[in-house]
Amino acid sequence: MKITGFELRRIAMPLVAPFRTSFGVETDRDVLLVRAATPDGDGWGECVAMSEPLYSPEYADGAAQVIERFLAPRLLATGDVGPLDVARLLEPVRGHRMAKAALETAVLDAWLRARGESFGSYLGAVRDRVPAGVSVGIMDSVPALLDSVAGYLDQGYLRIKLKIEPGWDVAPVEAVRSRFGSDLLLQVDANAAYTLADARVLAALDEFDLLLIEQPLAEDDLRQHASLAQLIRTPICLDESIESAKDAADALLLGACRIINVKPGRVGGYLEARRIHDLAQAHGAAVWCGGMLETGIGRAANVALAALPGFTLPGDTSASDRYFAQDVTEPFVLADGHVAVPSGPGLGVEPLPDVLAALTTSTTWLPAA
Repeated sequence: MKITGFELRRIAMPLVAPFRTSFGVETDRDVLLVRAATPDGDGWGECVAMSEPLYSPEYADGAAQVIERFLAPRLLATGDVGPLDVARLLEPVRGHRMAKAALETAVLDAWLRARGESFGSYLGAVRDRVPAGVSVGIMDSVPALLDSVAGYLDQGYLRIKLKIEPGWDVAPVEAVRSRFGSDLLLQVDANAAYTLADARVLAALDEFDLLLIEQPLAEDDLRQHASLAQLIRTPICLDESIESAKDAADALLLGACRIINVKPGRVGGYLEARRIHDLAQAHGAAVWCGGMLETGIGRAANVALAALPGFTLPGDTSASDRYFAQDVTEPFVLADGHVAVPSGPGLGVEPLPDVLAALTTSTTWLPAA
């Protein structure tokens, strides 16, 4: 497939409410979109890097720069490029997985559209809809948290994930479990906010029958996660620690986790995400699809990934209105606690031209030589 150029497009997406985690508060999303132009049509990808390097070392400005200076030129200098070529061609540039994932997704989308094949079909989806969970940020008070959770359950979400940090952990979890009962699928996410010295606090969460505790310790502490796993009953799930299928294999072999949160941007793209899915299945480990407050472009790809057979836990595949009053694509909606997997060619969604234009803050065109 001949790529005639890449467009980098920045859009500003205000959130419907501030989203607070242990590493900060987001009130809007500065989103970097990538469009791959080909003679047979365009493909889209979304870079999930945040505005600041808080979740990971990557950030939106840096991702745009590395794509423009180092990554896109490698692809544009090659005659024919298919989706399976992207990772190999970009491998000499170290790191920058979120930037690479956006390019790979755009190429894959264009390639699949030309073939008339859907993202889900190509990845190996076995469902036409996926169960939806929702991530609830850190609140100013427990009553505010309970009101928020009640609202999401009223909307039909099937699983609740609570963000936690030291000082906001046992009490809010206890309150939610007490209010909504033992049947609620409930898990927590620490975003690496604790150390092994906090094992006693984390063990106190065992009594609440949680699905999992996500990334309790630092991302480079696989051995300490393995030690923590011996001290608590709640299954450990790793997020930031897993940047590749190799990392996933190491974590499972060390006993550092029993569950993996697969975020395609974090691991370099949907093809690597599928490898992690396959590896986890072979090891009898559960996986679920995490979220990075994606627009409809990134959400379409995530929903397709979450329809693979090994994704046995509800993911952060929320409806569009969980985060945005106006999505950049036709919105994803919640129906009976599920979100539909797009069935059209490629991602199965496209940006709405008028909405895209209104949200755009800048564009850069990178032509082939």
